[in-house]
Amino acid sequence: MLNILPAPLARRLPPPSDLPVPLLPLQPVFYRIVRRVAAKHPELFERLGKHQRTDFIIDVTDFPFALHLRPYPPALILRAVRRERLPKHQAAIAGDFRTLLRMIDAEEDGDAIFFSRELVISGDTEAIVTLRNAMDDVEGSIAEDVAEMFGPPGKMALARLNKMAEGPDSEGAW
Repeated sequence: MLNILPAPLARRLPPPSDLPVPLLPLQPVFYRIVRRVAAKHPELFERLGKHQRTDFIIDVTDFPFALHLRPYPPALILRAVRRERLPKHQAAIAGDFRTLLRMIDAEEDGDAIFFSRELVISGDTEAIVTLRNAMDDVEGSIAEDVAEMFGPPGKMALARLNKMAEGPDSEGAW
């Protein structure tokens, strides 16, 4: 589970995935992110072909919400949704943040992640594989592009998340 709080405080609070989060303030941020990625990596969307119009659910299991993605450039959608009220979708992928971050930036072989069962996929498997292959072919880092949108705080947050994705060091510290 992803937890960036100091250990004594983290032990006293429920996991982040159990906390209620107002979704409305997040929507403009997600919209800005998907527009930025589309502008910087149009080839990603072109590679999706017929799956541009596919509705994907990306369930980041250690977040208190899921994401709805429709990668159709004329009408892009990336929005936070409640798990109990998922929109109609053709494909879904679920995994913890660390695993999804590794997959987004192709830091690890996508096939290895899929077959390790760190991710759960359902629905249109062809659409999910097409999305994953399109992300594998992106030059550079999508995560770094998103972090740059938020300036130095974004870059610091990504560095912290990447460090956490590597796991604790030999002394158990992040």
